[in-house]
This record gives sequence, structure tokens and C-alpha cells, in this order.
Amino acid sequence: MTTVKHIATAAELERLPDDEFRYELVRGELHKMAPAGNEHGKIAALLTISLGQYVLANKLGAVYAAETGFRLASDPDTVRAPDAAFVCQARLDVVGAVAGYWPGAPDLVVEVVSPGDRYGEVAEKVADWLAAGTQMVVVVEPRPRTVAVHRAAGVVDVLREGDVLAGGEVVPRWEVPVAALFA
Repeated sequence: MTTVKHIATAAELERLPDDEFRYELVRGELHKMAPAGNEHGKIAALLTISLGQYVLANKLGAVYAAETGFRLASDPDTVRAPDAAFVCQARLDVVGAVAGYWPGAPDLVVEVVSPGDRYGEVAEKVADWLAAGTQMVVVVEPRPRTVAVHRAAGVVDVLREGDVLAGGEVVPRWEVPVAALFA
């Protein structure tokens, strides 16, 4: 990830031309990221499909694909883009239709760690999501084949291939075997 020291706004981020890179805006600084690799994309897609099918079938809200922007803070602006996200129906009803970035944090976020990601950067993303109101942040680490589930209360559960990732109170009764993510 490359950080550009220019102070930017969410509106400026929305107007950036498509140059095949991904961007996030963190406290007014533009962060440029390379496109996701094969393993990253495959895991993110599996989780998005599983979560999306379940949420749609049970009319629980909306699931967002990779790189959808969520505006977490203003002045300076922070717009984060997870690999997958869920917003419950009650919050969708309150906010209504949104043309640009979603105004606030999703209820659930999925972040898949890429080989070039630094531990500190991932920890910063998790902290930003939780501070903005996300109830559950799922961090998938392909190398050790683990899933860390971070909750707002500061609880972190580390799951391994024999375990099951569950939506808990955020997405009731949604489950996916951790081993399926690495198959």
C-alpha cells in the first residue's frame, strides 16, 4: 500500500479516474493499493456468495461486494472499502437510498489479508471499523489458514480449519466452515 500525503475528501475520492488500482481514504490521506491476487479474490468471493445468499434468502439486509466505500468519518474524511460487508435491514430503512459512499460503518466487515499487507495496517483497519460502529470484523489470513473474528466488545476469537465461522447476533444462523474458505 502506498500513502499519498495529499489531504483529500470523500468527494474527491469519488471523482478519481479508474486507473485499475484500489483506493481508501484514511483521515484525509489517499491510500493506493494493488489489485487483489488470486487467493485473496477467491476467498473474498466465497464469503460474499455465502453471506449474500443467506442474507437475501432471509431478507436480513444488504451484502456489499469488494471495494464498496463506507464513509466512516468526516473532516478529515475516512472512506474504507472492505472485501465484503453486510448492513442490516433496519439500518437500510433508516438511511434510505444512497448514491455515493454508505454514510457509516457496516454491521459486519470481511477483510482478507494479502501477502503484501502489513500487520499494523490490518490492525488499523480493524480498529477503524470497530470505532465507527461495526459489530463484527472477520479477518481471513490465508497463510496460517485462520480466521480472526473481532467484536465491538474487544473480544477476538481465532478460528482454524476445524471450526465454523458464525454470524452470531449480527447475522443470526449464518455459518460457513473455515476449511471451505481454503479449499
